[in-house]
Amino acid sequence: MRVGSAAPEGSDPTGGSPPQNQSSSTYRPVATETAADRPVATETAADHRVAAAEPEAADRPQAARSDPPERPSTFAALHIRNYRLFFAGQVVSNTGTWMQRIAQDWLVLQITNSPLAVGITTALQFLPMLLFGLWGGLIADRYPKRRLLLITQTAMGGLAAILTVLTLTGVVQVWQVYLIALGLGLATVVDNPARQTFVNEMVPKPLVRNAVSLNSGNFQLARMVGPAVAGVLISLVGIGWAFAFNAVSFLAVLAALTAMRTRELQRMPLAPRGPGQLREGLHYVRRTPALLWPIVLVFFVGTFGYNFPIILSAYTKDVFDSGADVYGLLNTALAAGSVIGALVAARRARSHLAVLFAAAAAVGLSLVVLGLTPWFIPFVAFLLVVGFVSVTFNTLGNTSVQLASDPELRGRVMSLYMLVFMGGTPLGSLLVGAITERWGAPVALILSGSVCVAAAVVAAILAARSAGISVHVNLHRHAQRQLAAGDRPA
Repeated sequence: MRVGSAAPEGSDPTGGSPPQNQSSSTYRPVATETAADRPVATETAADHRVAAAEPEAADRPQAARSDPPERPSTFAALHIRNYRLFFAGQVVSNTGTWMQRIAQDWLVLQITNSPLAVGITTALQFLPMLLFGLWGGLIADRYPKRRLLLITQTAMGGLAAILTVLTLTGVVQVWQVYLIALGLGLATVVDNPARQTFVNEMVPKPLVRNAVSLNSGNFQLARMVGPAVAGVLISLVGIGWAFAFNAVSFLAVLAALTAMRTRELQRMPLAPRGPGQLREGLHYVRRTPALLWPIVLVFFVGTFGYNFPIILSAYTKDVFDSGADVYGLLNTALAAGSVIGALVAARRARSHLAVLFAAAAAVGLSLVVLGLTPWFIPFVAFLLVVGFVSVTFNTLGNTSVQLASDPELRGRVMSLYMLVFMGGTPLGSLLVGAITERWGAPVALILSGSVCVAAAVVAAILAARSAGISVHVNLHRHAQRQLAAGDRPA
């Protein structure tokens, strides 16, 4: 199942070739990337540690000082025609995805009257990513991503159409839903890394961070709209029509991909076939601090910090003694904060690795404060803050990993990123669910947040030591020593 999305292979724009999309964009980078800007330049064969400090301004290449403004407009990436098409298609498609998620769970519950069956359906949909996710990243590295997306989106739309027919004709059985969920999971194995990395081909490198942030906002907006529309549609005309909407929504993505001007896509080199390529990707992450530490943080925050369905449902029932209307309100507040966070993150042109550590700690602290808030209105208001910092961390992690990855390895790196993120969530759900059942949702929130804070602090200290940086508190505005893995312009 998608959360949001190749060009003919060729030279990599990160090697210095100018973006080919300038005719349709009002955003024009002043200079192409220099060797100092390349993430792979942060390590050598003899030393895999990041530099201890940022170069002095006088030592930086002139082209690097001519980079685009530090704060681009919020919707800068939408000036690019190909990305604008992609974004519009995703608005429709993400809404359809959320509608199907709600309708699918409700259908299984209606057929079986078993919450366990709903859990099996969800597990089948995510199982392929856990088992084959790294292979999906390798496929995304080897083949043109636009072509892969045309294939995966067609397959996913076909599965939604089959479920529509089965449901509307009244012959649907739970084993059929299981198979379709498994099929969607298999398509997602390739679709996810291909879609995540395709943004690097649609926009020039200085706008990648902006585009990823807009994708997050797109997804969170659909998270608010999709379930509401699904609820109305199911109550008025039945479950099958929610599946029908999702099936049709794939046409928007396919139309957008087909209408793109392939000559304006940023040409990325494709990985050749060869032995040991999965191992190569894992080794590449292990020896590159700018990739290793974000992925470590994503594991801890994803495992312990993102268990909102469990927490919010428990708060609704046990703390606020309410029903589905309050549960929907809590989820809406969380999603609204996420949309705001995504739009604010879209204006960030660059970030340091230290900012990512701070964002992870902020997620943990916000969960602790939320757990200490027993009153309904302040709780809802602070959910906006939680949504804001959560999507800020997500966006920083995603863009940091993409921008620090070699283009030929980016698919494998992003598949590992998503594998860690999605693979930790089921484990965290079990732990947080058990704590919630025994000691209550507030205790679960406080413990989960504390783990996130501790992980951020420990990871920051280890990263600093590996870079040869002494850790100290610096309250001066213009601190000179940074974790240089994140000092490079985005």
